[in-house]
Amino acid sequence: MIKDTIETLKAELEQVLYLNLDDFRIEIERDEVSSRFIGLRLRSEFQPIFDTSRTEGLLGYEAQLRPSTGIEAVTPGFAFSIAESQGKLVQLDRVARTLHVLNYLTLPEKKGLLFLHVHPGLLSGVTCHGKIFEQILHRNSLPTREVVIEINESEMAAAAALRDAVDNYRDRGYKIAIVGFGGKHSNLDRLWKLSPHFVKFDLGIIRQAQKDTKFRRALPRLMEVIHAFGAQTVIQGVENEIQLDIALDAGAKLLQGHYLGRPAPATAWNRQPKPLCRNTLMPGAPHHFGSFSVPAQCGM
Repeated sequence: MIKDTIETLKAELEQVLYLNLDDFRIEIERDEVSSRFIGLRLRSEFQPIFDTSRTEGLLGYEAQLRPSTGIEAVTPGFAFSIAESQGKLVQLDRVARTLHVLNYLTLPEKKGLLFLHVHPGLLSGVTCHGKIFEQILHRNSLPTREVVIEINESEMAAAAALRDAVDNYRDRGYKIAIVGFGGKHSNLDRLWKLSPHFVKFDLGIIRQAQKDTKFRRALPRLMEVIHAFGAQTVIQGVENEIQLDIALDAGAKLLQGHYLGRPAPATAWNRQPKPLCRNTLMPGAPHHFGSFSVPAQCGM
């Protein structure tokens, strides 16, 4: 299926991406789309984000870039630094987003929202390459309203430029998520002005709540402040059962973390991801969320 899709799209993608597909060599193996660009192999992985208030229990997936030299993995930051040094930052961003979309198409039918990170150096270019990416979405029957643009708070650019970029994305129908809130760069006034749809807490928030009972009691209040701005909160970094219990006790509805589901290729999610589990009644007891039921062992 994905091979037919790429063959159909090949000529158009060359025009839309302003890249020769042979230059970044799209490859397909077992329905997984990868690419070779700037001397690296690029792959997509997806991590589920759960919504305990939904019957199906799933909000969507966060796409994550997985670059490697072919021998060992490297970080996305390293890949983008290479691209920037070669003057190919925009091209790498286009390649990565295209890979994510093509692989996203192979996820289960009820896949929910697609969360995509935007490199901070490209936020100001939304009026240009944002339109190009929108063409790719439309060609694949993926409406912008089903795409969430993630902006890391620690990487935010100048306030005015950031606000313009967010407004441009929102005007095109995208949803906005501010990632890493609660870290050292957090700013409530800026958050209020941006009015994002989602606020993903810094990974250290849930860890601190596990260590500090005072902080744990304050967590529901912090979430209330964000909700008062009209945004939904996502507790990231849930890595064990204790942290899951803390998040649920605080009233969290949207959850993400390795304990609930590790990032994996789209082909690994050939069925809906396992639901949340919370073993507070008795050891080994399954926990039910909506139509899902799983044993005590969570994640993949």
